Amino acid sequence: MRIGQLKYTLLAVGVSACLSLTGCADMQVGGGKNPVGGSAGGATSTGAAKTLEHCDHPLGTLAVEENTGDPWYAVLTGQYHLPSTIPLIRLMVQQSNCFVVVDRGQAMNSMMGERNLAASGELRTTSSMGKGQMVAADYVVTPSIQFSQNTGGGAAALAGVGGGYGAIIGAIAGSMKTSEASTTMMLTDTRSGVQVAASQGSAKNIDFGAGGLLGGFGTGGGALGAYSQTPQGKVIAAAFLDSYNQMVKSVREYAPQHVSGGLGAGGALAVDGANNAATQAYSLADAQRKLAQLGLYNSKVDGLPGPGTSRAISTFQKVSGLPVTGQLDAATTGALQAR
Repeated sequence: MRIGQLKYTLLAVGVSACLSLTGCADMQVGGGKNPVGGSAGGATSTGAAKTLEHCDHPLGTLAVEENTGDPWYAVLTGQYHLPSTIPLIRLMVQQSNCFVVVDRGQAMNSMMGERNLAASGELRTTSSMGKGQMVAADYVVTPSIQFSQNTGGGAAALAGVGGGYGAIIGAIAGSMKTSEASTTMMLTDTRSGVQVAASQGSAKNIDFGAGGLLGGFGTGGGALGAYSQTPQGKVIAAAFLDSYNQMVKSVREYAPQHVSGGLGAGGALAVDGANNAATQAYSLADAQRKLAQLGLYNSKVDGLPGPGTSRAISTFQKVSGLPVTGQLDAATTGALQAR
C-alpha cells in the first residue's frame, strides 16, 4: 500500500510541477478559463466573457450555418470529438446583443412540424400557429476552423523528476503540445448574397495530448465533447471569440461598398465587347426616356445627341457618383437600367 501511495504521490507531484511550470492545463485565453460560457435571455446575459464585444442595439437578425462537408468539421468532430460550433457561436452572438439570433437548425424542423400539425387541424384553435409570424434572417454567418499543432519540448526536463518514477512523469510531459486554432467568420446579406464582413481570429495555448493521465485528477480530461472542459475546445472557443470580436468591430463602422452602375450591373472590369453590347442594346432614346422620368430631361425623346441630352446625362452621373462625362457610357447605362 505504501508503494502504491508513493506512486500516486509522485505522479501528482509531476502533474503539479507541469501545471506550475507551463500552465499547460490552465486555459487563460479569452479572458478566463472558459472563453465562452454563461447564458443569454433576450437582451440580457450572465457569465459572458469580459472581452466579448457588446452592442447597444442589434444590427439585424442572424442565422448561423456551418458547412459540415468541409474538412475542418471532420477534424472537429472526429479527431477532437467536439460538437457543432453553432450553439457556441449563437451564445456569443446573443450575449453581445449585436444581432438577434434566428434558428435555422433542428429547432426549425420542429417549428415546421408544429405548423404541419396546425394545418392538419390537430392543434387547438387558440394555438395561433398561422402564417406570417416567422422572422427572416437578415444575415448568415458561416464559421470555419484551421487547426495547427506543434509538439513542444519545453517540459521534457520533467522526465528526470521523481527518481525511479521519472518515466511516468516524463510520459505526461512528453504528451504536451502547443495547440493553436485559427478561425474565420463570413457575414453574408441574405437578400443580395453580398458578403458584408469577414473576420479572422486565433488562440494558442499549451495543453495535454490525448491519452494524458489527467482524467484521474478530476480535471475533465476525458470529457472531450465539451468546449469548456478540454484544452482543444477552449482554444477553439477562444479563437471564435476573437473572430467574432473582430467582426463586430468592423460592422460597427460599416460602410456599404459602391460600384459604378450599381451592384451586379457589369462592374468596372469590362470584358471586351460585353459592355459595348449592353450600351448598344440600351439606346440614347431609352436614356432620354428614363432621364425624363427622373425629371432630368425636358426635351423631345428623339434618340439624337444634343446639349440638353448631354446636360441631363451629366446631372445623372453626378448624383449617381459616376464620372461626369456627359456621354452614355457603360456605367451610366447600367445605372439608368437599375433605376
